[in-house]
Amino acid sequence: MRTLPIVTLRSDQPHAQLQTMARPDPSEPALWTGSGPVPGCLRGAVCAIGNFDGVHLGHKALLAAASAEGVRLGRPAGLITFEPHPRSFFRPEAPVFRLSPAPMRRALVAGHGCEAVAELAFGAALASQSAAQFIADLLIGQLDVAGVVVGGDFAFGRGRDGDVALLRRTLEASGRSVIVVPPVVDAEGVAVSSSRIRLALADGDVALANRLLGHRWRLAGEVVHGDKRGRLLGYPTANMVLPPDNRLRHGIYAVRLRIGGAWRPAVASFGRRPTFDDGAPRLESFVFDFEGDLYGQSLDVEFVGWIRPEETFPDMAALIAQMDRDSAQARRLTA
Repeated sequence: MRTLPIVTLRSDQPHAQLQTMARPDPSEPALWTGSGPVPGCLRGAVCAIGNFDGVHLGHKALLAAASAEGVRLGRPAGLITFEPHPRSFFRPEAPVFRLSPAPMRRALVAGHGCEAVAELAFGAALASQSAAQFIADLLIGQLDVAGVVVGGDFAFGRGRDGDVALLRRTLEASGRSVIVVPPVVDAEGVAVSSSRIRLALADGDVALANRLLGHRWRLAGEVVHGDKRGRLLGYPTANMVLPPDNRLRHGIYAVRLRIGGAWRPAVASFGRRPTFDDGAPRLESFVFDFEGDLYGQSLDVEFVGWIRPEETFPDMAALIAQMDRDSAQARRLTA
């Protein structure tokens, strides 16, 4: 399996000392959304709990611990998470820049030993539930967990009244395990977090975001019709409109698109096209050495590297000359 180099990590736990991370398995785990029968591979599982936005190196340490504990107990490993992101419920006026929407999150965790996902609807009912109810009704009653895996700062329940100590007292009393995983930190000793990755992408620092993720950041979108201007410039593009919460820095990137199951190198522009119309933000990807109709297809885009900020050019000749240079650099970065 192909691996990607990442920063060396430090942690008190061996499973968090990761130097390479396998590319996620494209298969998906069983899904349970809180109603109906619980999948057999989820009931009685060892479950990691959290938002898991991005499925970064810290999240992968939790999944690795759940998988290892599942092996020890002879039980499957699962994930308990929430949709939408709880912050979007509590602060709807400030939507969260989602690193991995629910379908992509499921695909990412599948490559790390997760056999099933409990994806709970986060709304008023769950927000008002006490921590004791969450444990009794969900963890013990519905899922009958063999154990849970959480980070040291894990808090849950109405007003965040539940913590690791409550989990230990309640679950261990009934013979269930509780594993607390310390923070995964980078080479400078700074904890890996989804917030850091969002800030890195807002700065265009794809290299840092990818190191903290342990895989290349990716998004998915449907190819839509644009203004067809790229064809006139010699650079026909696959155009996507990204979600409003996306905070990626406007600029030019080296990317890869998954087309027909194969990753193909490309150069992409994300922004408002100031040389032309300064319109709504759009991701426009020129796929190297490719001919075909992609309209209407939903494609994954993987970000390899940053090239430059978005610019305004005096004329078409200057723009095309820069696009040629951008393409040459993107080819080098994606080779």
